[in-house]
Amino acid sequence: MLSVHTILFYEDEIKAWVTDEPAVVSRWIREVKHFHHRKLRRLIIGLDIEWCLSSESNSNFPQVATLQLCVGHKCLIFQLLHARYIPKSLFMFLANMNYTFVGVGVDEDARKLTKDYGLDVSCSVDIRGLAMNRLRNDLWGYKSLKKLFKEILHKELEKPKEITLSKWDNKVLTHRQIEYGCLDAFASFELGRVLRASSVNRVFDGWCVRIDENFLFEKDIYP
Repeated sequence: MLSVHTILFYEDEIKAWVTDEPAVVSRWIREVKHFHHRKLRRLIIGLDIEWCLSSESNSNFPQVATLQLCVGHKCLIFQLLHARYIPKSLFMFLANMNYTFVGVGVDEDARKLTKDYGLDVSCSVDIRGLAMNRLRNDLWGYKSLKKLFKEILHKELEKPKEITLSKWDNKVLTHRQIEYGCLDAFASFELGRVLRASSVNRVFDGWCVRIDENFLFEKDIYP
């Protein structure tokens, strides 16, 4: 199943694909690679997850329900919990050391994806640490995605608690859930783009390492 939603956010129009079908995920990845073929060695991807309480009555550990990815104005919400299987293309996409996956708490999100589904994210950069490095102030390391987006990009990102705590394991997500999930990944992408997250990660001899460069805002266009 695939549903396509248009999310309007200030001057941006984001296309969100919502699916539990592996073939649709592979198609989204192909389209991203096609549109951004000139950036494939420095591609930035916003990454976020939503989770639900485990269906096992004796377990209090949350299980990842959805994976959100965003590149430019193209967003994917993959309902992992309902997928028949995870396509090889997604394993390869997340494991590509030329790609930089960004978000607030993205390292913990990556650990959850590995634990629940065996998905490994090779290169992740937490926006909080990136902001600390670029803007030379340790206080950025304690801010939420909402505050980072407001203070760096001067835009309000609504994060209503009732949506945060809603049932992300539902087979059919509401429009508000889709908007929430899409904008979290989009905000992460935008912050990563503006703060030049791709310049932090470099690959040497098969290892993904992080290097420091002088801070510079860069206008990099992603359709």
